[in-house]
Amino acid sequence: MSTAELPPFQVFFDEHRTPVRGFLRAMVGPDDADDCLQETFLAALRAYPRGEVRNLRAWVLTIARRKAIDHHRARARRPQPSADPQAVAAADARDGLGGGELWTDVAQLAPGQRAALALRFAADLPYREIGAALDCSEAAARRRVHDGLNALRERLGTTTKEDR
Repeated sequence: MSTAELPPFQVFFDEHRTPVRGFLRAMVGPDDADDCLQETFLAALRAYPRGEVRNLRAWVLTIARRKAIDHHRARARRPQPSADPQAVAAADARDGLGGGELWTDVAQLAPGQRAALALRFAADLPYREIGAALDCSEAAARRRVHDGLNALRERLGTTTKEDR
């Protein structure tokens, strides 16, 4: 999509805000998602009129993923009180994320698996767009989601017929 074909930024923002917020909630948690969302769209606004972007959703989710990584790096450098898991789950349920305990387990996965699962299930992206957002092939995106689900099943102690 060339610069001349880009929609106005407000239209772009309105269209992509919800999936980006869902992705960020899964990546950094509900308390920090709005801050990362603002940083994501500020960065997108600064870069919006430049260059060509073939897939706007993948482009903005790539920015969001980088902001989530920056958030985790910054958080790792400062001391954090440990959160009460029940309070986190209650906040997730209250904020509409649902499955708070499940997302707490997702947060413990490797970053690539966590990002792939968040893009697939929180942002509801197809594998092609997940690959674009993670800068990998569609097959690699499928593999990351698959590996993430297997790791999550292992953490939760659940198996399916396919796992046997």
